[in-house]
Amino acid sequence: MKSLSTNKSKILVVDDSADTLEMIDRNLTSKGYSVFTAMSVSEAITFLKSHPIDLVITDLKMPKMNGLELVNYIRENIKETEVMMITGYATIEGAVQAVKTGAEEYLTKPFTDEELFSAVERTLKKLSIRKAAISKPIKNPFLSYGILGDSLAMQKVYGAVEKVALSNANVLITGESGTGKELIARAIHYSSSRVSSPFIPVNCGGIPETLLESELFGYVKGAFTGAVETRAGFFQTADGGTIFLDEISETSLAMQVKLLRVLEDKVICMVGNTRPIKLDVRIIAATNKDLSSLVKKNTFREDLFFRVNVINIPLPPLRDRGDDILLLVNHFANKFADEADKPLPTFSDKALAILRNYYWPGNVRELENVIQRIVIMSDDNIINVSDMPELLRFTQLGSEQFTGTLAELEKVYIQKVLANVKNNKTKAAEILGIDRKTLRKKLKG
Repeated sequence: MKSLSTNKSKILVVDDSADTLEMIDRNLTSKGYSVFTAMSVSEAITFLKSHPIDLVITDLKMPKMNGLELVNYIRENIKETEVMMITGYATIEGAVQAVKTGAEEYLTKPFTDEELFSAVERTLKKLSIRKAAISKPIKNPFLSYGILGDSLAMQKVYGAVEKVALSNANVLITGESGTGKELIARAIHYSSSRVSSPFIPVNCGGIPETLLESELFGYVKGAFTGAVETRAGFFQTADGGTIFLDEISETSLAMQVKLLRVLEDKVICMVGNTRPIKLDVRIIAATNKDLSSLVKKNTFREDLFFRVNVINIPLPPLRDRGDDILLLVNHFANKFADEADKPLPTFSDKALAILRNYYWPGNVRELENVIQRIVIMSDDNIINVSDMPELLRFTQLGSEQFTGTLAELEKVYIQKVLANVKNNKTKAAEILGIDRKTLRKKLKG
């Protein structure tokens, strides 16, 4: 048994040929892998019982016990190890049997260095996806608020939240729809000195403009038809705590003037009354739009923008969060399997790859809905590509490597989506999240 120590993936190579072992060992070591070798299946099994290995590369034909028996042993006893088969006696039957037994890749001797490296990289990538899908999230200070993620992008968000929670400064949380802006606002509030006071979320875009002022600031009896009693607004309810103004970009210019006074003077006036009411309220706002561009278009007040944007916390889209996607898949699968009283489903490698590589325009909210649908609708405990929603299957680009410009990549992507939907432009526009007019422009460009 021979080994080399590095900080990369650990690979065990099993072959009864010393020359083959030496060649594979030398090549993989040159790429920085930690390589171990064994000249028989029994020696390999003894080693695997006491050493964690990421990948086993085994010959098929060997004395006494062959490579298929080693693959069987690994599949039955070691969950977090992948297997590659190599052989100098290639047959279709042998390849099929190797794959059915559980080998991820099948290489025929003689193979080139590049073929070896590519097969190893593909296999280790599959292992990485599988591990991420079943792993538990690392401890983060905001897990109890429903915020899940280990990526560097989310670690930056956690750091910002911890700092912001120590102050009373106004905060603007930006990010695409479905990225969890309200969860971050709650984390700021419940990590702050205001934790014992109310957290009041307000969806500014969900309240009609004619009602928004009375809902935010309250009204006195007789202020308008139907005001049969004096009623406090959201700002008064949040006194001492935090008010979360979601979709603040949807407010009118007239309402923005009133909000500006609240931010500047910390006072409100109830509808129907001119007497100012002093309040102690922290304001956290959120938007999925670019407020600076709205300021340039004169649809959002510049002075209000500067007031709410004292501290900005941008939330990353799900597609930029790497393996957080797989953590969330595992989390939502557990959640909805429990709710449906069904066993926890297992996702195939190809299904996980689709979920991992999808663009997720609706972000975490879309992912949650997709996993709920899969859990409810699946008849089998194994989730395969066929169980994926049509939308996800249509938008897979495959494994091509692109080196062109962003515009060229966009055009290739659009053409692939069109091909997948048999040139149905309405369906393609829906998948791409644009209208037919925009689609036509992009195809002409």
